[in-house]
Amino acid sequence: MSPQLALPLSGFRIAVTSNRRSEELVEALERRGAEVTHAPLLKLAPLDDEAVLVEQTKKLIELRPETVIISTAYGLRRWFDSAEAAGLGHELCQCLNSAKLYVRGAKAHGAVRALGFHATAVAKDGTTAGLLDQLANEITGQTVAVQLHADSDHGLQLALRELGAARVLKVEPYRWLDTSSEQHLSNLVEGICAAHFDAITFTSAPSVHALLAAARSRNRTAALIRSLSERVVVATVGPVTAAPLEAAGVTGTLVPERHRMGAMILQLVGHLSELGTLSTSTVFGDCALRGRTLSLNGERCELSPAQTEILRRLMEASGSVVTREELVSVLPSTSSNHALDMTLSRLRRTLPHPDLITTVIKRGYRINV
Repeated sequence: MSPQLALPLSGFRIAVTSNRRSEELVEALERRGAEVTHAPLLKLAPLDDEAVLVEQTKKLIELRPETVIISTAYGLRRWFDSAEAAGLGHELCQCLNSAKLYVRGAKAHGAVRALGFHATAVAKDGTTAGLLDQLANEITGQTVAVQLHADSDHGLQLALRELGAARVLKVEPYRWLDTSSEQHLSNLVEGICAAHFDAITFTSAPSVHALLAAARSRNRTAALIRSLSERVVVATVGPVTAAPLEAAGVTGTLVPERHRMGAMILQLVGHLSELGTLSTSTVFGDCALRGRTLSLNGERCELSPAQTEILRRLMEASGSVVTREELVSVLPSTSSNHALDMTLSRLRRTLPHPDLITTVIKRGYRINV
């Protein structure tokens, strides 16, 4: 076996949806042999116009909250970068030193310590629910400031008031630019619905919300949820990111025990290695489909996304007849009977043996077992 084919993700197609740290993630997947499509769902706005964040910081310094909640490591660092640029860094440090700091997760805790602060409590599971458990009976009558992480903090401010907070101040270091109207997202939604990807990765809940919104605006929500549950492996960096997927009805989402990007990559590699190869015995020998790489008796060939979907459906039928209508349905939504004929013709020419696919007159097609 050649070194390229020996790579653990060789033949697999993976969509990466993150913007921040995307180069690191893409490089890690490609180094393991994957074919990666980068389709950022949200883009983080640059720190060149932070008037709103500066005003929020000034108000926090003025009101001196007794409790401050830190949601994310990157958000905390971005907040301090903005404060320093506005000449408020020293006053912000004094404010946080005099407050009790409650932190959501180990990564944010590391950032708190790196800046020289002490955390009163840390939600070890990295979730908002875990953080709220830590705050029960602790903030009655207090002014509480919360560093928000975009729209992954739905309901947090209301929950803090229900726990007895007299006033809740919000700090919003993140400003997201929505890309849901862009063509590459239409391609991503359609690609997921047609299972043109073997897996997709998410590193933030806002990206999940953006994908669901993009699918909803294109009337593709049901098809998207079905494909993410049945055909496309979904890898997330942690339970906060996985929560909106599960709430939407996606099943089987991968969530690593350690909520880190490296752990997500290792879990995805292991999962695809174990479950990603489809095999069947044929009259021409053992046939295996791994990602878009087909092996027939040791002879390999690379298939196009459409060819892969047709062959996968035929192999899953294990020799039973698959109708033309079923095969058209696994192709992109704009496909026709003519497109199916063209794809089948090219597929047969690509295969190590063209008679691997048999035509059953007036019924459809099957794998020659």
